[in-house]
Amino acid sequence: MSKKVLILSGSPRKDGNSDIICNEFMRGALESGNEVEKIRVAEKKIGFCRACYYCRQSEGVCAVKDDMAEVLQKMIDADVIVLASPVYFYSIDAQLKALIDRTVARWLEVHDKEFYYIATMADEEISSADTTIACFRGYADCVKGAKEMGVICGAGVYEKGEIKNTPFMAQAYEMGKSVK
Repeated sequence: MSKKVLILSGSPRKDGNSDIICNEFMRGALESGNEVEKIRVAEKKIGFCRACYYCRQSEGVCAVKDDMAEVLQKMIDADVIVLASPVYFYSIDAQLKALIDRTVARWLEVHDKEFYYIATMADEEISSADTTIACFRGYADCVKGAKEMGVICGAGVYEKGEIKNTPFMAQAYEMGKSVK
């Protein structure tokens, strides 16, 4: 049985290292017969949560009118969610963080998801991604029935495209292929 896979590529750089590795995950997941969509978060208009809680009184409709309603519906409909971000000061980038925070409008509807996490960074120490992965896990901890399925920490890549010459590409492809 195929699954609906949603890849949320937080990389602000098109064809940046995080984005490239997402493509490899996608290639593997597609080859396994899954329905896959990758969203480049930076290409969407997604504002930050204003904590106005308009969504509480409006059945999950957010007061901020942008692309988030469409993305959130795709998250609700997905079986698998891939969260990918470059490591910025030991955390996730602002674009992906804004998206995660905005799920509050319908957060109880995002449930029973398989999660995969991808982080890329210039630092060669894998532990430098710990806080980034903790951010992903923090979100998943709020998702009822969430299951962590895999993690890739692409270390030692800074220049755009540098990830292409690393074993992380094969790891991402195989991880995507394992989605069944």
